[in-house]
Amino acid sequence: MTQSQDVQLLAVKAQQALSAALRNGQLRDGQFLSMSQLVTMLGFPLSAVREAVKHASSQGLLITLPKRGIQVMEARPETIRDCLDFRMVLDQEGARRRISSDDLTGLDALRDRHQAFRDAARRGEASGTPEGAIEVDLSLHDFLAAGLGNPQLAAAYAANRMRTAIIQNARPFLQDRILSAMEEHLAIIDALERHEADAAISAIQHHYAQTLRWWGVT
Repeated sequence: MTQSQDVQLLAVKAQQALSAALRNGQLRDGQFLSMSQLVTMLGFPLSAVREAVKHASSQGLLITLPKRGIQVMEARPETIRDCLDFRMVLDQEGARRRISSDDLTGLDALRDRHQAFRDAARRGEASGTPEGAIEVDLSLHDFLAAGLGNPQLAAAYAANRMRTAIIQNARPFLQDRILSAMEEHLAIIDALERHEADAAISAIQHHYAQTLRWWGVT
């Protein structure tokens, strides 16, 4: 492997480490830190971390502040609204395309996971598992995104998924929201199973509105 390839590989690994830190909440919304602190956190050379920061900044995940350092995207009301609206639009198109192509493979497993988590929330057993709640919540959105069948849309969806992860880490899932979110997702799944595009779109719009309401965004 050439030196140039080594540098590129380190940059890719630094990007992956930075993405993981944003997803798991190690880096929080609005957090300030210096480049040296980020280098220490990620454990990669400065040059690789700089490339990772450039990539994340291009996706709106980080802001570079000259002579001050780096700031993680803030979960402001307008940012929350824009990210969730973006997701809703692509979710709707993903649902349309999955129904029109009759591509619903994996939907049964999604239903089972959602029902299990909903039932756990009803028993009061889901409040201590925010990571699990987020994973199940994202599983349906990822299923709809995969139905788009367009690599450019998929890339845009993935970048927005990272922004959404930062937002979700800003506030813990409450048991009541876990329950209602699972029920909203199951309504979407029901409509997909019935091959009813209009019903699926309506259910997606309702989920979007309820999510905004939970965040206190109007």
